[in-house]
Amino acid sequence: MKKIALIVMTVLLASCDGSMYYSEQAAVDESGWNPADSVVFDVDVDDTVNLFNFLIEVRNSVTYPYSNTFLMIGTTFPDGSIAQDTMEYPLADASGQWYGRRSGRYIDTRYFLRRGVRFPFPGRYHFAITNGMRDSAIAGLHDIGLRIEYSQPK
Repeated sequence: MKKIALIVMTVLLASCDGSMYYSEQAAVDESGWNPADSVVFDVDVDDTVNLFNFLIEVRNSVTYPYSNTFLMIGTTFPDGSIAQDTMEYPLADASGQWYGRRSGRYIDTRYFLRRGVRFPFPGRYHFAITNGMRDSAIAGLHDIGLRIEYSQPK
Protein backbone atom coordinates (compact mmCIF):
# COMPACT_ATOMS: atom_id res chain seq x y z
CA MET A 1 0.00 0.00 0.00
CA LYS A 2 2.87 2.38 0.80
CA LYS A 3 4.42 1.71 -2.61
CA ILE A 4 1.18 2.61 -4.39
CA ALA A 5 0.86 5.82 -2.37
CA LEU A 6 4.49 6.70 -3.16
CA ILE A 7 3.94 6.11 -6.89
CA VAL A 8 0.77 8.24 -6.89
CA MET A 9 2.53 11.06 -5.01
CA THR A 10 5.48 10.96 -7.42
CA VAL A 11 3.19 11.19 -10.47
CA LEU A 12 1.21 14.06 -8.95
CA LEU A 13 4.32 16.01 -8.00
CA ALA A 14 5.90 15.45 -11.40
CA SER A 15 2.80 16.83 -13.11
CA CYS A 16 2.85 20.04 -11.03
CA ASP A 17 5.51 22.02 -12.83
CA GLY A 18 4.12 25.41 -11.84
CA SER A 19 3.64 26.51 -15.44
CA MET A 20 -0.13 26.06 -15.83
CA TYR A 21 -2.33 29.16 -15.56
CA TYR A 22 -5.57 27.72 -17.02
CA SER A 23 -6.62 24.36 -18.43
CA GLU A 24 -10.06 23.18 -19.45
CA GLN A 25 -11.50 20.66 -21.90
CA ALA A 26 -14.99 20.43 -23.37
CA ALA A 27 -16.68 17.54 -25.12
CA VAL A 28 -17.94 17.90 -28.66
CA ASP A 29 -20.50 15.68 -30.35
CA GLU A 30 -18.34 12.76 -31.47
CA SER A 31 -21.00 11.62 -33.93
CA GLY A 32 -20.72 14.96 -35.72
CA TRP A 33 -19.42 18.31 -34.46
CA ASN A 34 -21.40 20.96 -36.29
CA PRO A 35 -19.57 24.20 -37.22
CA ALA A 36 -22.41 26.18 -35.58
CA ASP A 37 -21.58 24.63 -32.18
CA SER A 38 -18.75 26.43 -30.39
CA VAL A 39 -16.70 25.17 -27.50
CA VAL A 40 -16.43 28.11 -25.10
CA PHE A 41 -13.85 28.94 -22.46
CA ASP A 42 -14.10 32.01 -20.24
CA VAL A 43 -10.82 32.89 -18.55
CA ASP A 44 -10.56 35.49 -15.79
CA VAL A 45 -7.14 37.10 -16.11
CA ASP A 46 -5.39 39.09 -13.41
CA ASP A 47 -1.79 38.74 -14.63
CA THR A 48 -0.77 41.28 -17.28
CA VAL A 49 2.95 41.14 -16.51
CA ASN A 50 4.08 37.60 -17.36
CA LEU A 51 4.29 36.00 -20.80
CA PHE A 52 2.05 33.02 -21.60
CA ASN A 53 1.86 30.17 -24.08
CA PHE A 54 -1.55 29.25 -25.48
CA LEU A 55 -2.14 25.62 -26.43
CA ILE A 56 -5.02 23.79 -28.07
CA GLU A 57 -5.70 20.22 -26.98
CA VAL A 58 -7.47 17.84 -29.35
CA ARG A 59 -8.83 14.41 -28.43
CA ASN A 60 -9.99 12.38 -31.41
CA SER A 61 -11.03 8.79 -31.84
CA VAL A 62 -9.16 6.35 -34.07
CA THR A 63 -12.18 6.54 -36.41
CA TYR A 64 -11.56 10.22 -37.20
CA PRO A 65 -11.50 10.19 -41.03
CA TYR A 66 -8.88 12.89 -41.68
CA SER A 67 -5.19 13.45 -41.00
CA ASN A 68 -5.77 17.02 -39.81
CA THR A 69 -8.38 19.39 -38.45
CA PHE A 70 -9.03 23.08 -38.91
CA LEU A 71 -10.22 25.06 -35.90
CA MET A 72 -11.46 28.63 -35.80
CA ILE A 73 -10.54 30.35 -32.55
CA GLY A 74 -12.31 33.56 -31.67
CA THR A 75 -11.12 35.66 -28.74
CA THR A 76 -13.24 38.39 -27.19
CA PHE A 77 -11.17 40.70 -24.99
CA PRO A 78 -12.50 42.37 -21.83
CA ASP A 79 -12.87 45.67 -23.75
CA GLY A 80 -15.12 43.98 -26.35
CA SER A 81 -12.57 43.80 -29.16
CA ILE A 82 -12.39 40.53 -31.09
CA ALA A 83 -9.56 38.56 -32.71
CA GLN A 84 -10.05 35.53 -34.97
CA ASP A 85 -7.58 32.79 -35.89
CA THR A 86 -8.02 29.81 -38.20
CA MET A 87 -5.49 27.12 -37.50
CA GLU A 88 -4.68 23.78 -39.11
CA TYR A 89 -3.59 21.03 -36.74
CA PRO A 90 -2.08 17.84 -38.19
CA LEU A 91 -3.30 14.72 -36.38
CA ALA A 92 -1.63 11.95 -38.41
CA ASP A 93 1.21 11.57 -40.88
CA ALA A 94 0.81 10.56 -44.54
CA SER A 95 0.84 6.86 -43.64
CA GLY A 96 -1.98 7.29 -41.10
CA GLN A 97 0.14 7.12 -37.94
CA TRP A 98 -1.36 9.33 -35.22
CA TYR A 99 0.93 12.02 -33.80
CA GLY A 100 -0.56 12.21 -30.32
CA ARG A 101 -0.56 9.94 -27.33
CA ARG A 102 -2.92 6.98 -27.76
CA SER A 103 -5.05 5.67 -24.93
CA GLY A 104 -7.44 2.95 -26.05
CA ARG A 105 -9.47 4.30 -28.96
CA TYR A 106 -8.54 7.95 -28.34
CA ILE A 107 -5.59 10.08 -29.39
CA ASP A 108 -4.59 13.14 -27.32
CA THR A 109 -2.56 15.82 -29.06
CA ARG A 110 -1.46 19.26 -27.84
CA TYR A 111 -0.48 22.15 -30.12
CA PHE A 112 0.87 25.64 -29.60
CA LEU A 113 -1.51 28.36 -30.68
CA ARG A 114 0.69 31.26 -29.53
CA ARG A 115 3.94 31.52 -27.57
CA GLY A 116 5.18 34.35 -25.38
CA VAL A 117 1.99 36.40 -25.31
CA ARG A 118 1.14 38.97 -22.65
CA PHE A 119 -2.49 39.69 -21.76
CA PRO A 120 -3.02 43.38 -22.60
CA PHE A 121 -5.33 44.06 -19.64
CA PRO A 122 -7.05 42.21 -16.80
CA GLY A 123 -10.61 40.91 -17.02
CA ARG A 124 -12.59 38.10 -18.61
CA TYR A 125 -11.38 36.73 -21.94
CA HIS A 126 -13.89 34.69 -23.94
CA PHE A 127 -12.48 32.00 -26.25
CA ALA A 128 -14.86 30.30 -28.71
CA ILE A 129 -13.51 27.39 -30.77
CA THR A 130 -15.45 26.03 -33.72
CA ASN A 131 -15.00 23.30 -36.29
CA GLY A 132 -13.38 24.83 -39.37
CA MET A 133 -13.55 21.80 -41.65
CA ARG A 134 -15.46 21.93 -44.97
CA ASP A 135 -17.91 19.17 -44.02
CA SER A 136 -21.08 20.29 -42.29
CA ALA A 137 -20.36 18.05 -39.29
CA ILE A 138 -17.16 16.20 -38.41
CA ALA A 139 -17.37 12.83 -36.69
CA GLY A 140 -14.55 11.45 -34.56
CA LEU A 141 -13.46 14.49 -32.56
CA HIS A 142 -14.21 13.97 -28.87
CA ASP A 143 -12.80 16.87 -26.82
CA ILE A 144 -11.27 20.27 -27.46
CA GLY A 145 -9.23 21.97 -24.77
CA LEU A 146 -7.57 25.26 -24.05
CA ARG A 147 -4.43 25.41 -21.96
CA ILE A 148 -2.67 28.62 -20.94
CA GLU A 149 0.68 28.28 -19.27
CA TYR A 150 3.43 30.61 -18.17
CA SER A 151 6.22 30.90 -20.74
CA GLN A 152 8.69 30.71 -17.85
CA PRO A 153 7.60 28.21 -15.16
CA LYS A 154 6.98 29.81 -11.78
